[in-house]
Formats: sequence, C-alpha cells, structure tokens
Amino acid sequence: MPDAIEVRKVPLHSVTDASELAKLIDDGVIDADRVIAVIGKTEGNGGVNDYTRIIADRAFREVLVAKGADAAKVKEVPIVWSGGTDGVISPHATIFATVPPEKAEQTDEPRLTVGFAMSEVLLPEDIGRTAMVTKVADAVKVAMERAGITDPADVHYVQTKTPLLTIDTIRDAKSRGHDVFTEDTLASMDVSNGGTALGIAVALGEIEMPRDEDVLRDRTLYSSVASCSSGVELDRAQVVVVGNARGVGGRYRIGHSVMRDALDADGIWAAIKDAGLDLPERPHTSDLQGRLVNVFLKCEASQDGAVRGRRNAMLDDSDVHWHRQIKAAVGGVTASVTGDPAVFVSVSAAHQGPDGGGPVAAIIDLGTGEPTGYRAPQLD
Repeated sequence: MPDAIEVRKVPLHSVTDASELAKLIDDGVIDADRVIAVIGKTEGNGGVNDYTRIIADRAFREVLVAKGADAAKVKEVPIVWSGGTDGVISPHATIFATVPPEKAEQTDEPRLTVGFAMSEVLLPEDIGRTAMVTKVADAVKVAMERAGITDPADVHYVQTKTPLLTIDTIRDAKSRGHDVFTEDTLASMDVSNGGTALGIAVALGEIEMPRDEDVLRDRTLYSSVASCSSGVELDRAQVVVVGNARGVGGRYRIGHSVMRDALDADGIWAAIKDAGLDLPERPHTSDLQGRLVNVFLKCEASQDGAVRGRRNAMLDDSDVHWHRQIKAAVGGVTASVTGDPAVFVSVSAAHQGPDGGGPVAAIIDLGTGEPTGYRAPQLD
C-alpha cells in the first residue's frame, strides 16, 4: 500500500522563485526526498516558446537538491507546469509529498493517493494518433498500479505533460519518411493534449479505442478526469494519477466533476462536494473554511463560437488567441467560487470534458486540527 500524501499549495513570488517550497521543508511540513510531484502555473504566454516553465522547473528541482534530496531521483520527479496566468489567475504550485506511516493520520476512509509513470518515447509522427493513445493508456495503467488503485472509478484526476511538435521534430519525422498530424506548432498543443486525453479515457474504460480520424474531430469522445498539458520539455508522456484509496490514511481526499460550459460554476462546486466536503445547497466561498486545497480545471472555447446561446468572437480574434481568452474567463469564474485566484486553470481541453466545458478536480482537507487550505481575506 502506498504511503499517505501531504499536499500543499504555495505562491510563486517570481518565475524563478521556489522559496515557499523551501519554507515547507524547513518547517518540517514535508521532506525534500519525499516530494513525488508538483503541478503548477507559471506566468508565461502558455505557448510553444513559454520558457517560464523550464525556469520554474529548474528552480524547484534545485531547491529539492539543496535541501538534501538525491539529485538523480529529483530528475525523475514529475513537475508539470502549465504556462499562462491570464486574467486574475495567480502563479502557484501544488506540491505532493509522501508522509512517513507513523506521522500519517489514521483512517479507514478513502484518502488521497498518487501514482506516477512515464510512457514510451512519443515520436513526432505518434502525436495525435492511435500510437500516442496506446502509449499513454499503458502509462496510465502503470501509474494507477503505483497509486494502489484497482478501480478506475477511484481515479479523479490524471495530469499529464507531453511533447508538442516543433520545427525540429517535424523535420526529424520527415527525414525518416513520416508525416505529422499538423505542421502548425501552436495547433500541435491541442493535438498533443487531445491525443493524450483519449489515451487516458481508453485506460479508464471511458471510451473504446478511437481511430486516427477521431482526434480533434469527434468531440463526443472525452475523459472526465483528464488534464493534459504539452510543451517542449520532454519526449514522453509524463503521467500523474491522483485518486482515493482505503488504507493509505492521511488528511486529504479528491473528487471530480465537469463544467458543462465556461460559466458553469456549479460544476466546480460539484467537484468540491464529490471530494467529500459538506456544503449547503447553495454554497458560498465562506463555506469552504480553509478546507479546499486547490482545484484543477481544463477549459476550451466551444466549437460553435457561443456560450449559452450568445455568440462570442474568441475563435475569430486575430489579435489575442482564444487560448488566452478562455483561460482568463474560466479563471475568473473559478476564483469567484474558491475566493482564491491561485487556481490551476489550463487551456486546450480537446477530449477533456464536453465541448466548451472541461473536467474539474478538487482536493480537500478532511483532517483534524487547523485546515491547511487557503483562507481568503474578508472583504470590507
């Protein structure tokens, strides 16, 4: 059985800042050599050339090594950065670490568990095709096993990072006699995320194996728990499976739901309730009482160019890409629920939740003593 998990959300004071991670270690909240995953938002442009992700990655790994973790093992820790804090979204990181059994709260209730795996190498010609779907699905199953999860229904959040296409990787594929899904490197972000999401859905039994021609076309095929990001940092799928298991102990529990569209705040509340937090019928931010650690969302501009029957111009805007507009919009909706702008809202949600909406996962603290989540300052 895996160890219990401690999970904390910390702000980033600059793109090179990992001081709050260092403080958690210095204060004895977590041990550097027990950090098993980090999922965060950086303030770059969220595009192909968003190097803030690489800068933040380096800062966090350097702190772990400086605080005593083995350098070779630190290189293998999955650190997933989603670039772009448009609108009110605040740069932050959610840190997952194991807890020594003797320090974990004991309970027979389902509690948070995390598993990690890396897929086989994803070739440029695999991206957005069934080869990618198969490789990702295999990695998800390995991560589930490592998390001690046997029932797919106990998986509530799968965060991935996969390669997208660049000029160099497109050239590599062509040199070996292969073509690629698209030669538009920015569009390849959607392709990579979509193919990965379908792999997650296949692994969890949400859909049957799709065809190559289904990718980005058949939007009825999706996962309700996938959160897929892509970038230039790696050449394999980095998979973090987060769910609940009995017997692991600890303070935390996760739940999920979906936003049906960009304004569906009820979908966010549903994920928080699914995690096990007792809330009134019409909840308010003040009801959270520091029990919410973080929420993790994917969002996508609806393919019909409308929200609730009203048209918008996101998909036609040549000045500001729709990625940035929908991220800012959903970030505002989410922060209005949580009372905290440090929320994980990531764009490019093809095959991740219904068209125009997206999956929502919520982690709450059900432990004894003072809750470890964020308490928003009261408005005057």
